[in-house]
Amino acid sequence: MSERAAPFHCPYCGDEDLRPSEEGHGAWECAACNRAFQLKFLGLLARGVRRTDEGGEAI
Repeated sequence: MSERAAPFHCPYCGDEDLRPSEEGHGAWECAACNRAFQLKFLGLLARGVRRTDEGGEAI
């Protein structure tokens, strides 16, 4: 199993000053905008990843 992934930027203000929160697994705090948020992996999509060309047509 790999290490848990960490966000690089706050989803609200875009700043990089993030710290793990004491609220639990996947919870982060942004020191720049004083917001807390939580990340959660929901799973893989059944249809998988669909590649498209520049015109939006499936490859």
